Amino acid sequence: MIKKKYVRVLFVLYLLLLVRIIVFKYPAERLREIAEGWRDDVFWEGMDSANFVWLKTIRLYTRHWSRLGIYSFGNLVGNVLAFVPLGFMLPLLSEKLKKCLFCLGTGLFVVLAIELFQLWTAFGCFDVDDILLNGIGVWLGWVVFRIGSRLFSKTHPAE
Repeated sequence: MIKKKYVRVLFVLYLLLLVRIIVFKYPAERLREIAEGWRDDVFWEGMDSANFVWLKTIRLYTRHWSRLGIYSFGNLVGNVLAFVPLGFMLPLLSEKLKKCLFCLGTGLFVVLAIELFQLWTAFGCFDVDDILLNGIGVWLGWVVFRIGSRLFSKTHPAE
């Protein structure tokens, strides 16, 4: 079995990479411009560009698939795939997180924290569809964990 300390190190590295890709995706100069433009009302400006309507962005991307092409595909699939490792690693970190609802709840907490950070800082846009897609990714990661742990237990029975 994989040692927990290695899983913890991989988990921290994964979270750092995830934050880098999702939150700090812009070049440093652009991030600096955003930070310099912060005012007390930056949150309210973020609310103007936020999407609180379920499936709005997903419908937009699928409806205009031919014009948006790879961008649509990359956004939708990327939002799912980016969180598969989270759903896979969480159960490796804790017995409690081997249960689907606990794993999914913890994963959605992480996703919501990222989305709210984007809303409050303007380092991205809040989108409920991202929460849905990221949650699907967490669930798929948990499914991969379950399948993998069953296969592992069959090939390596306890002695």
